[in-house]
Amino acid sequence: MIDCREATSLGIEDILARAVTLLLSIVHAFAEDRLSSMAEARDVRTSNGGFLAPYVTRALPRLGREAMRRARFQHAHWRVGYRFQDGPGVAETGRLGTGWRALADTAGRFYADPFAFHWEGRPYIFVEDYIQDAGKAVISVAQFSNDGSAQTPQVVLDELHHLSYPQVFERDGAIWMLPEASASGRLTLYRASRFPDSWRPAAVLLEGEISDATLFEHDGSMWLFATARDGFGSTSDTLVVFQATCLLGPWRPHRLNPILIDRRRARPGGACHKDAGGRILLPVQDGTLGYGGGLGIAQLLALDGETVLFGAPRAIVTDGDWPHPRIHTLNRSGPLEVIDGIALMPKPLLMKCKMASILR
Repeated sequence: MIDCREATSLGIEDILARAVTLLLSIVHAFAEDRLSSMAEARDVRTSNGGFLAPYVTRALPRLGREAMRRARFQHAHWRVGYRFQDGPGVAETGRLGTGWRALADTAGRFYADPFAFHWEGRPYIFVEDYIQDAGKAVISVAQFSNDGSAQTPQVVLDELHHLSYPQVFERDGAIWMLPEASASGRLTLYRASRFPDSWRPAAVLLEGEISDATLFEHDGSMWLFATARDGFGSTSDTLVVFQATCLLGPWRPHRLNPILIDRRRARPGGACHKDAGGRILLPVQDGTLGYGGGLGIAQLLALDGETVLFGAPRAIVTDGDWPHPRIHTLNRSGPLEVIDGIALMPKPLLMKCKMASILR
């Protein structure tokens, strides 16, 4: 995964960093005498083409389009969509379809990484709430009016560091939140002291730059799927898995870590979902076109202390009435489905809003 395609030097750093990750994993596999099984499990793709032709025909035009976009629009402004859907949803059909409504936002802040949750029969949407002037995000929750429309999200968790990806769930008679907080260097689990607007740290589950950790219970164990930065390079291309016997841990790294080095399917994009046929499906981010470039659905084929195996991801078809096809999160609770997508927010509008705020 190359996070900054506009700078060749930074792109090379991303590639070299992940090459080191790969070499170290090969050394560990050799020491444990599992190189043959490792090679069989990998989806290895090679290219016989050179560098110059692809760079001229694909990379340069893409960089030109990106430069023009950034000149006119804010680099990233996410928008959250929601709908109430009976029957099969996006994970099952592989299509966005229709019926989406947007969570209202402003030019000075945006919402992303939505997680749906029901409590006492009421639906909630927890989101990353990014405030432009602060340069970081907090966690907010949107409740619903009687007419089924989402209200303005209200802040429920604010730390000194950036927060996102607020997976909320019920377990052991309590309600928990596991937000992404890689900027803090640790993965912290929170417990609701008063749902939905008061949360307290309960335990540090993992140390390190862990992104979008996704909790899942399977065959009597607790599992975490996430990406780890491994010191350098992208935060989106290296899948790691952890296992524990209970929620508070201790959490042990899987013996095959890193499970994948793959920009198409390493980073989770929502909670695991079990369909009517019993298949376990995980939304995964596709970074082929850069961060936020798309979302796929990967089936979990095997998971135990010896094996982690996902099928090839199936790209979600972004037809329908959602106007922002570059999505990177999908979640569902009961009939409530939530997604997000990058919206084009013109820069002049941002400047006018800032000037109006200063004048006030």
